[in-house]
Amino acid sequence: MLQNWLKPQSAEILHYAQALPNDCLGAGLLQHDKTNFPSLKGVKIAILGLDELAADAIRKQLYAMELPAQEVAIADLGNLRKPNEASLLIPVLYELLSGKVMPILIGGSDDMARAQFLSYQNAKALVNMAVIDERFRFSAEKTEASVYGPILKPRHALLFHFALVGYQIHQTSSKGLQYLASQNFEALRLGRSRASIEEAEPSIRDADLLALHLSALKGCDAPAAQDQSPSGYFSEEACQLCRYAGMSDKLTSFGIFVYQPAQDNSTVTTQSISQMIWYFMEGFFQRKNDFPVSKDGLTEYIVDFRSMHYQLTFWKSIKSGRWWMQVPVDVKRKQQRHMLIPCSYQDYQQACREELPERLMLAFKRFE
Repeated sequence: MLQNWLKPQSAEILHYAQALPNDCLGAGLLQHDKTNFPSLKGVKIAILGLDELAADAIRKQLYAMELPAQEVAIADLGNLRKPNEASLLIPVLYELLSGKVMPILIGGSDDMARAQFLSYQNAKALVNMAVIDERFRFSAEKTEASVYGPILKPRHALLFHFALVGYQIHQTSSKGLQYLASQNFEALRLGRSRASIEEAEPSIRDADLLALHLSALKGCDAPAAQDQSPSGYFSEEACQLCRYAGMSDKLTSFGIFVYQPAQDNSTVTTQSISQMIWYFMEGFFQRKNDFPVSKDGLTEYIVDFRSMHYQLTFWKSIKSGRWWMQVPVDVKRKQQRHMLIPCSYQDYQQACREELPERLMLAFKRFE
């Protein structure tokens, strides 16, 4: 079925991959060509181009990188037959998600992040979405700039939580931030996350899907991004965020959007994108299979709030050192996979001082 929606790789890209040394990523990929659609049996990650011109520019940088791990099964499924066509992307992603294959979306327009979310619409459980962007692309009115308006207002029945990471206050409307607060959603400012990059990790770890808008990076590191500006994440910081995403056992799809090949007069932008994808893959192949895969290997910590006469339960993974906090209320069946809220060691320390972290206060309210 997938080949009905996807276009094979161009001869140019296939020849480029074949000419690479054996230890390069591109040489070891399973490719979708004119005569063969790769079997996805055993495949863990699938690369998918949303716009052939943009995706191929990224591929030339990504393919030349070293393999992120040994003996890994990664497929490049080619490109959508119609560029940036949501009606094609949604069933493609649904097929990949059903087969437990991690899709990496490259070269797409801004609103394809919305299609990424809608591909989960047949899921049996509620879904969390995280977005890394310089601004909140939301408006109650139906405008081209309102990427997330159609799934946030009215709030989509499938959406449990939405997290905005790296927003810049001068780029984001107060009404948008007020709406996020009214829904008990998270919004992490760029300055706070850059001061302590690990503060963004719990928000990303809690997501089922991550959309990274390239304009979240500094213009010097992504000059071919849409809406580029002098402020944002350095590429090294963005790579760290992508590695966090790759390591999250909960995350099942990842997309990087708004690369503008017509604006690309160098390879700086495609190198930044390729590095982010590479570090996402490295994180993916280092997953520890802790929650929500299993509670095995989690150590329980109970914190007494003596002044309020109640207790909070925290869990720490022996495998990865990551922390979760358990929701202290009964949860509905569809909410059960969200009952452990990702948090940081700093959140645990704050709770030990009988101070409830803001991230956890918001999380409690989402279960009301």
